[in-house]
Amino acid sequence: KQKLLIKKQNRHISLPIIGVLGCMAERLKEELLNERSVDFICGPDAYRDIPNLISNILSTNNKQSNIQLSIYETYSDIIPTASQINSNISAYVSIMRGCNNMCSFCIVPFTRGRERSRPLSSIINEIEQLVKSGVREVVLLGQNVNGYHDITEESLAKYPNSLYSTFDGFSNLYKGKDRYLPGARFVDLLTEISRINPELRIRFTSPHPKDFPTNLIDLIASTPNICKAIHLPLQSGNDNVLARMRRGYTSESYLELVDYIRSKIPHVSLSTDVITGFCGETHEEHKDTVDMMDKVKFDMAYMYAYSLRAKTHAAHAMDDDVSEEVKIKRLQDVINKYQSILYTNNKINEVNQ
Repeated sequence: KQKLLIKKQNRHISLPIIGVLGCMAERLKEELLNERSVDFICGPDAYRDIPNLISNILSTNNKQSNIQLSIYETYSDIIPTASQINSNISAYVSIMRGCNNMCSFCIVPFTRGRERSRPLSSIINEIEQLVKSGVREVVLLGQNVNGYHDITEESLAKYPNSLYSTFDGFSNLYKGKDRYLPGARFVDLLTEISRINPELRIRFTSPHPKDFPTNLIDLIASTPNICKAIHLPLQSGNDNVLARMRRGYTSESYLELVDYIRSKIPHVSLSTDVITGFCGETHEEHKDTVDMMDKVKFDMAYMYAYSLRAKTHAAHAMDDDVSEEVKIKRLQDVINKYQSILYTNNKINEVNQ
């Protein structure tokens, strides 16, 4: 890597300029700036300012930072260079940024800001270029990817009847007026992408269960090049814990969603996220999560012990009162249940083969 000349202690020394980028830079601003090796920090919405930050370091020899969040920045006009594309069969395409869900345990709304979506036309243009370069699979990215909603004038005119909807039994804490505007939704975006090339595989992550209306599930079921793999974060199998987490659904509504998905996509692969030891979780509430793992039988699961994050609703309004020892024990219970389900499923598959 090219080393830049900077002034340190009245001497010119050839050293690299070191920057820390992304949501952790925004969250840990003071700690990072106190690190001797760090020259600048840059939040997830300020990447365009990196040249200016470096220039200021060179001219002033002072550390620099820009962690300002934006309700507009989507980087829609920044396309990967040819050298980044040509050697890949699969490519990641960011379609939206931020999150409005405000789950009580989650720091994302405070480090990534409010939801804003790229114009549909810019996404289609990027994917068409990727396909021309040889890409055969795209993974659509967003903090709440299936909450995609393009409200540009072009989109409002083209999709006047595409309105917000959820699966029955799910609710949304966010009450912003823009939610009820027309404009392209995730189902419309998937439809457009699927038509670019019938051999282009389409995946997406990370979704929220509330944003799986029936028309989206039906589209995935009926469209051959949309992969039949759905990430469906559960977090907890107990209704009281789900309410404290502000997830917007009950265990019953979650199971009804799973049943509908499997009725439409019989061989779907379901993955999930699970948190153990959340604020106030009792042994009985934990058992409901283990039981839910048994009922759904996920093909993949990301399982964690709860770790408090500053700025979140849980940090302000709840007590992190489950001991670390109990959290880890409960996590192991969930892992053991998941592994036993995988073992059983693998045995069944071996017999069927």
